[in-house]
Amino acid sequence: MRIKRNTPKIKPRYAFIVEGECEFWYIQMLKRNERSLRVDLKPEIPQKKKLKDQFKKVIESSREYDKVFWIIDFDVLIKESREVKKGTKNPIQLLNEYNQKISTKFDNVKVIINNPCVEFWLLLHFERTGKFFSNCESATKQLRRYLPDYEKTQKYYTKQNDDIYKKLKPNLNFAIDNSKNVNDFDFKNPKTGTCQMYLVFETKSIKGGLEN
Repeated sequence: MRIKRNTPKIKPRYAFIVEGECEFWYIQMLKRNERSLRVDLKPEIPQKKKLKDQFKKVIESSREYDKVFWIIDFDVLIKESREVKKGTKNPIQLLNEYNQKISTKFDNVKVIINNPCVEFWLLLHFERTGKFFSNCESATKQLRRYLPDYEKTQKYYTKQNDDIYKKLKPNLNFAIDNSKNVNDFDFKNPKTGTCQMYLVFETKSIKGGLEN
């Protein structure tokens, strides 16, 4: 008679490729607070922050991780695109090309665009809006109506018992719903408020493991 042995289930491994520290800290706090998640979350800031280097890191990670989220603050690309010489491919055009390659060849990679920045996602925890903020500073100003002490610092984001994720968790479902219902991103018309963070929370392994 054979004895059945229970083999331990291996957690899926999800990588988050981000350019900014705020996204990095936010994912760290998601991991810290949601202990019941049966997923290993790995936020990472590439050593080189140019778009082509981020893309390279995303593709490399897609071979190592079960799922890869590439989180992009679009205001950075708008600023960098203004500075590109005429006749040179700008970062918005490059991202469009990368996005098309990813959608056709890498089904375990999700590109997540926040326009202008991650503060727009935080704002959606408090209000339903599709307003286009021309830069991160204007979105942050609106966010401070609800979080007057908000700072883009590690101390603020990761404060014990009052970190950014824990602070906003009661409004998470509202934010997810708002994120799903704001404008779809359109490369031909990038001047629209967009937040695709719901793609993280709608992922089956994360959605099913969130604590109530």
